[in-house]
Amino acid sequence: MGKSVLHKILVPVVLLFLFVSIGFGLFYGYWNSASPAKTCASCHEIGGSVDLLTQSAHRNLGCKECHGTALSNGVHSLREKGMMIIDHINGVTDEDIKLNESQILEVMNNCTRCHKTEQTKWLSGGHSARYQDIFLNEKHNKTEQLNFDCLRCHGMFADESIGQLLEPLNRTGPWKFKDNSVGQKPVIPCLACHQIHFVGSPHQNPDYSNPQNAFYQRKVNNSVVSFYNRHEKTHISAENLPVLQLWEGERPVNIAFDPIMRNCTQCHAPNGKHQAGTSDDRTPRGVHEGFSCTTCHDPHSNDAKQSCAKCHPAISHCKIDVTTMNTSFKERESPNNIHWVSCTGCHPGGRPKNQ
Repeated sequence: MGKSVLHKILVPVVLLFLFVSIGFGLFYGYWNSASPAKTCASCHEIGGSVDLLTQSAHRNLGCKECHGTALSNGVHSLREKGMMIIDHINGVTDEDIKLNESQILEVMNNCTRCHKTEQTKWLSGGHSARYQDIFLNEKHNKTEQLNFDCLRCHGMFADESIGQLLEPLNRTGPWKFKDNSVGQKPVIPCLACHQIHFVGSPHQNPDYSNPQNAFYQRKVNNSVVSFYNRHEKTHISAENLPVLQLWEGERPVNIAFDPIMRNCTQCHAPNGKHQAGTSDDRTPRGVHEGFSCTTCHDPHSNDAKQSCAKCHPAISHCKIDVTTMNTSFKERESPNNIHWVSCTGCHPGGRPKNQ
C-alpha cells in the first residue's frame, strides 16, 4: 500500500518536472534565438538600447553575444536576470537602465572574443592600469589629495564614491580599499572610450572587380570613440566634444581638428586656465604643433616607438637620426619633451650655418 501511494505521488511529480523542464528549454531556446525586437525590446526600458543596436556596427550580433544569457555565468546570471524580472513586476524600474561596473567588465570580456588584437594592445599600454596601480600609489597620493574628481578618468564606472572606495582621504596614508577585491579591476575599460550601442556600419569589403575604386569607397567615420561622462552617466560622441582651447602664455596653440584627440583631452587636460603643459596636458607644440595624439600614439597601446619613422627620413635636416636626438623620445629625463620640443631647444642660437 505504501509503495502504491508513493508511486502515485512520484509519477505526477516526475511528469510535472519533465513538463516544466521541456517548457523552460523551449522558451530558453526561443528567447536566445529570436529577434531582440520580440524579446529584450518587449521591455520598454530596454527598447531604446535595442533601437540603437539596430543602427550600430554590431547590429548583426544577438544580445547574448555581449550580455550573455540567463545561464551563461551560472547561478550568478540566473539570480541577476531573475531579480530584473522581479523588479519589473514590482514596478522597481528605471527608464534608462545602466549596467553596473561588474556587468560592464563582463561585457568587456565578451568584447575580447572578436577584438583580441585590441585587447592585447590595451594590456601592453598605460590604459590597462588597475585600481591598485592608481589609488594606492604613495608618491601620487602624497603629492595630490584624493578627491571625487579622480573617478572622472580613473574608475568612471565605479559604483561607489571615492570615499566609499578607499580610505583615508588625506595625503598621509596609508591607503587601503574598503573592499580588497576592487584592486584588480581596470580603471579604464573598453567602454570608457567606446559605446557599443552606437550608430555605425558593419565592415564591408571593397568592390574587388574594380580595385581602383577601393580607396574611394572607404567611408570616413570619426565617430569610432566616445567619452563616458561619469556625472551624466552617458557616452558623448567624440564628434560632439569641444575642441580644446589652449594657450601658451597669451598665444593660442594650434590644435588638431581630430575627434579622437578630443576624447584624449577629456582626461589629458590642462588646468582651469587652459595653459599648455599644465596638469596632464600633453598637446603637441613646438615642431609638432597641430599634430593629433594618434599621429604618434597607437590608440589602444599608446605605443609611439615607431612614430618618428612615419614622418622623418633616416637622417634629419641636422644630419642626425631624430631618434638619437636629446629628447624625451630617447631618454625619459631629457629636458626636451618630445610633446613640445622646438628647434631652439637644441639650437638656442639659431640654425647652425653649416646646415
